[in-house]
Amino acid sequence: MYHLIVIGSGVMGAFHAFHAARLGQRVLLLEKDNYPVGATVRNFGQVVPSGLAGRWFEYGRRSLEWYKELQAKTDLTVRQEGSVYVASDADEWQLANELHDKYQREGYACELLSAAQTLEKYDFLQKNYPVGALYFPEEVSVDSPVFMRRFLGYCVEQMGVVYRSNSTVLACEPALNEVTVVLANNEKIKAERVIICSGSEFRLLYPDLFAQTNLVVSKLQMLQTVQMPQIKIRGNILTGLTIRRYEAFADCPSYAALQTPEHYAELKKWGVHILFKQALDGSIITGDSHEYADVNHVDDLGFHLNGYISSLILNEAQRIVTLPITKIATEWAGFYAQTTDEIFEFDVSDRIRIITGIGGKGMTSSAGYAEASVGRFGW
Repeated sequence: MYHLIVIGSGVMGAFHAFHAARLGQRVLLLEKDNYPVGATVRNFGQVVPSGLAGRWFEYGRRSLEWYKELQAKTDLTVRQEGSVYVASDADEWQLANELHDKYQREGYACELLSAAQTLEKYDFLQKNYPVGALYFPEEVSVDSPVFMRRFLGYCVEQMGVVYRSNSTVLACEPALNEVTVVLANNEKIKAERVIICSGSEFRLLYPDLFAQTNLVVSKLQMLQTVQMPQIKIRGNILTGLTIRRYEAFADCPSYAALQTPEHYAELKKWGVHILFKQALDGSIITGDSHEYADVNHVDDLGFHLNGYISSLILNEAQRIVTLPITKIATEWAGFYAQTTDEIFEFDVSDRIRIITGIGGKGMTSSAGYAEASVGRFGW
């Protein structure tokens, strides 16, 4: 019998398995697909605690330590090249200054860059775009699909986690001191505890429960160029629209009076904010957008790509950078669950816990959050 079975091997589930194994527990990690294919591998791979607020900032800050510690042991594609938020007008620059002052008080390393300094450090920016920028030297990026495969391998080879893919769970049956997990092939496996990190999969386990929640699914669109090894972009590039969107800036004093300029109105309608990151192969990832549906209408989002949204993203991106970002090799839609309650944590019983709905905070905060989550078991 296992101490813990984790259902779902995305970044949230994988870090729960890692931390439990680190504490000496026998852990089984189950994945319904060949390997994780959800939000965990469809994101930018930007680990940016700077954009988060409250406990999520603290979890993200702790996650940075875990990413760097793991990278020192094995190559998980973690690169410490910093993050920058580029302000494009006076309002965004005011928010950047306020957040800088807040993080200075909290001892979180950051630096304000003038327009000239920003253009010198990031010479691919359009010359008329930056008013200034806020730079975070400690933050990291990863190549999400590669990171996940290597991290799962590390959990198996170095931490003793038992990992089984193509293992769909159809039921969890609690008893007095154990839980029986029932797989689609009718195999039954016992554990003392079960954690379900199912992302936006709401139909296999506890569908009636999910149907009564305030969970929603966000559909986002992203684009990736052909390989451009001759171009070098260091770190996570976040822009004025991001300043207007992220939680940390929303907590700043001037945010309440923030007005939406006319040229942002259509972008805001589709939840567009512009981010850039260069992958290890030299390609450039650009995005993204946000469309929403509640848990009972997820299919309404569709799996199609909306060409109009892609054009909005690329047009705004060209206003920001001089890079040849229209040389697109691939586009995709990602889906993640979120809730107005920051995260969905629900105890089905005293031995079965559901954890999902972390929204766009997964790559940044899961390592720190999962450490605290597993710590509550008292192992």
